Amino acid sequence: MPKPDLAIIVAMDRHRLIGTHGRLPWHRPADLKLFRHLTEQHTVIMGRKTFESLDAPLVNRHNLVLSRTLSACEGVTVCRNLPEALVTAWRIGEPVFFIGGRTVYQKALDIVETLHVSWIEGDFSGDRYFPDIDFTDWLIMEERDDEGFRYVRYLKK
Repeated sequence: MPKPDLAIIVAMDRHRLIGTHGRLPWHRPADLKLFRHLTEQHTVIMGRKTFESLDAPLVNRHNLVLSRTLSACEGVTVCRNLPEALVTAWRIGEPVFFIGGRTVYQKALDIVETLHVSWIEGDFSGDRYFPDIDFTDWLIMEERDDEGFRYVRYLKK
């Protein structure tokens, strides 16, 4: 069985801001629609805090949550570490999207081949930032403007 494709999907502003107090600092319906379109019927890996910020597990996706403390929850598979999550994702066989938060993104940057970035227009305040990244290590494969953001798909060189 081949390993699934691994990708990061993130919305951030030009300062790499991704969150404030466990929430997105903006509301962009078109970005949420894109997120749903790209991740539905696939596997998503997230940290405990990201999972707790959701109202429920994401529908029509395999939800894997990285946590050493979270108990079993309906609609999610709790994995104690990244290797366990990757083995679980490999068994599922779907493309895999890392959806946050910062610590998960930091770990995923070393292993993903694709980044899906929604560059949110505007200036916001918050307390969570995407890890430092050198975009010269990435090729732009697709880009398009949408309502309130610019979507860019990058491929690792």
